[in-house]
Amino acid sequence: MEKVLRNFFLFLSKNKFFTKLAKKYGLRFGAGRFVAGETIPNAVKTIRELNEKGMSVTIDHLGEFIDSEAEARYAAEECIEAIKAISENNLDSQLSLKMTSMGLDISPELVMENMRNILDAGKEYGVFVTIDMEDYERCQKTLEIFKELRSEYDNIGTVVQAYLYRTVEDMEELDQYNPNLRLVKGAYKESPKVAFPEKKDVDDNFKKIIKMHLLNGNYTAVATHDDAMIEYTKKIVEEHNIPNDQFEFQMLYGIRVERQEELIKEGYHMRVYVPYGNDWYGYFMRRLAERPANVAFVLKGVFGK
Repeated sequence: MEKVLRNFFLFLSKNKFFTKLAKKYGLRFGAGRFVAGETIPNAVKTIRELNEKGMSVTIDHLGEFIDSEAEARYAAEECIEAIKAISENNLDSQLSLKMTSMGLDISPELVMENMRNILDAGKEYGVFVTIDMEDYERCQKTLEIFKELRSEYDNIGTVVQAYLYRTVEDMEELDQYNPNLRLVKGAYKESPKVAFPEKKDVDDNFKKIIKMHLLNGNYTAVATHDDAMIEYTKKIVEEHNIPNDQFEFQMLYGIRVERQEELIKEGYHMRVYVPYGNDWYGYFMRRLAERPANVAFVLKGVFGK
């Protein structure tokens, strides 16, 4: 049943009609649990609250199905405004963004122009920028963009996904760039031709890349809500005397909040991924797909009033 629900929500996440409908009607049906409002001031308030609890943040202006140059330029400008807001409010926050929102599906020139403008702002205001990873179709292009920009900027990282067969080889190639990487299991529906179909294989590969990146000496963000992966990371860190300033745990806003607070109390660095914006639908559907139990929170939010 869980697999059926996962596939159902992943299917819905790519529906353009529902995406437009969600933009029109705003953060309803429980999405507010996972999305920090629609505007930068909303996000600033949430970041400040998390910072006061000892948590760092990475902020993401949500965007799906951008298919015009004007939309891509608007998304880039929103990212620059977010960077300025982080600096002006003295927030402990980085920025995350997707290449499709920067115009990846429109033209490579547009993406690079937008990214250089954002990274220049990040450099000026001291804000680190992470390129989120999307579906397999866009993986290679995203890594190529990262490599080119990493040769020009220090304030940039990216994401690799444990469920892809190619990830270990990608990491071996990326190592020469001393990359700051966020390691995730992966949240898109992919063909078994390119991704491990079984959870156990994904988990085994996740452990492999966690150990691999930590031992390479590169900064490692282990993004997971899975206690087994958290405990595995702690074990590797202890066995190899890896300092706490070489890695962090990352979790999504609104999910396993108590566990986030526990890790802070244990002395670990915790970063919370905080999305905002009116283009929340696709992100919200993928969160439901990752953990169908989240549906219960949504139903409570809709019918519990």
